[in-house]
This record gives sequence, structure tokens and C-alpha cells, in this order.
Amino acid sequence: MIETWLAELPHGITLSCRAAGERGRPLMMFLHGFPEAAFIWDELLEHFARPEHGGFRCVAPNLRGFERSSAPAEVAAYKAPLLIQDVMALAAQESGGGRIHTLVAHDWGGAFGWGAAQALPDRVGRLVIINSPHPGTFARELRENPAQQAASAYMNWLAKPGSEAVLAQDDYARLFAMFLGMKAGADGFGWLTEAVKQQYRDVWSQGLTGACNLYRVTPLKPPVEGRTTAADIPLLPPERLRVEVPTLVLWALDDIALLPGLLVGLEDYVPKLQVKKLPGATHWVSHEQPQVLAREIGGFIARNP
Repeated sequence: MIETWLAELPHGITLSCRAAGERGRPLMMFLHGFPEAAFIWDELLEHFARPEHGGFRCVAPNLRGFERSSAPAEVAAYKAPLLIQDVMALAAQESGGGRIHTLVAHDWGGAFGWGAAQALPDRVGRLVIINSPHPGTFARELRENPAQQAASAYMNWLAKPGSEAVLAQDDYARLFAMFLGMKAGADGFGWLTEAVKQQYRDVWSQGLTGACNLYRVTPLKPPVEGRTTAADIPLLPPERLRVEVPTLVLWALDDIALLPGLLVGLEDYVPKLQVKKLPGATHWVSHEQPQVLAREIGGFIARNP
């Protein structure tokens, strides 16, 4: 059974959360991306809360700016270190030592998962990344790979003023089209039922500005002709981007926004790396193949006790 609550954090941010499993058990945390929300993890929360799958305390917050979580008006309030602070403050409330046994993260959630594991390796035991690029390989591909530049062009559109109003038009038609626009066909693998659509309407009706602010604040966007060049994309020293914790990367190969080239050279940043490619799945793999994710994550935990 999924429980929900509003977690008030010491630094003044509130996160709306979903969870399964007993408090006091080792903590698994799940971070969603855009334009999703915490409810996408419900099946995995219940799976890993069961004793036969580890009996974890499984928690999925809605990120700052999503659903009923705090949504500051300032674009600067969505910088990555601040969202990482939110995640780790929530972990401190849920776990005695503030330690996350396993952090599972997708899309934008993955950006904060990479950052948390890099900055606080003593508090993140294992990291599972699902179709979310490491900042080192993402910066390289945005600078050097025209295919990834084209695939990421949507980021510049979402960063424009007023994009959230356009997304809300016609019963969120553009957002639903994002789900149905991957390679696998117009039915979105059949998961986008009317009930799921209503769950998304309930989330998006609370506001989309915070979600769009993630795209406004990030410097990792493709060049805009006449305004920016590839040289404007920042490159950080590799040692500042190393992730030393055991890491599983699950990569849906039919993701048309995040191309497999983002996996090339990843081992230079992540020495304890395992990669599993998922054919026949798109960026929305958490909806399409939750059983596959459960199996792969469970195997990874077993291999890295």
C-alpha cells in the first residue's frame, strides 16, 4: 500500500512524497524526471518493500517544482545543488544516519542522483541510473555530436518564457504527445490509459513552471544558432565528476532524446560501472517495463550487498 504525505524539510522546502515499507528499514529512494511525478514508481515501491525483495523503506518524492512540492518562483532556485539538498534532507528524515541504501533515478532525477553520489558517496550506497546522462558525457556530446544536439533541441524550447502555458493548452496535448512520440508506436505500448492520463492531469494542473525552470537554469543545453556556440557548454575536470559508488546504468535503446553515444566513455567517470541496455524500450521505460527494471535493480543489489 502506498502512503502519501508532505515532508517539511529544515531548509524551508516541502516535498510531497509517496512510500511503501516500514520506517527504519534500509532506505531506497526513487527520483523521477520531466514531465513525470513520484507516482510513476508505485509498482517498484511496493515491489522492493516486500520482505522477499529486501523489505526496504521505499520513498519517492515529487521534486521541487512538481505536484504539491514547493515551487519557488525564482529560476535560480532550481540549481542542481539545491535539489540535491532536498533529496538528502528527506533521506535524513527517513533514515537514522541519512544514508540511502540504493538511489534509483531517471531523467532529471538522474541528474540529481549523479550529483548526490559524486558529492556525498558516504551517504549513497548504490546508484541506479535510468536513461539520464552523466554530466561529463552529456557535455561532450552536446559540444561535439550533431545528432545529440538535434535530439536535445527541445530543451531550448522548454527553457523559453511561456513554454509552460503552451504545454497546458488543449488538455496538455503536447505533453501527452511526448509520451506517444517515441519509436514504438502510437499507442505508447498501451500504458497511457485514461486513468494514467488523469493522474498526470492532477499533477500538471498544480503548475508546470517549476518543471520548466529546470531547463531554464541548466547550462547543459545545445547551442542556439546566433546566440550560443558549442564552446559555451561548460566542461568540468573529470576528477570533479567521478562517481565512486557501485553504479548500474539501465539504458532504453529507443530513447530518441538521449542517444546511446552518451554511454561512450562513461567508465572513465564511473569506475564501478555496470551497464545494461534495454532494447524495445523508450525513455518512458518505467511505465513500459517496470518488471524488467525490478529484476535488473534487484540483481544489482544482490551483486553489491
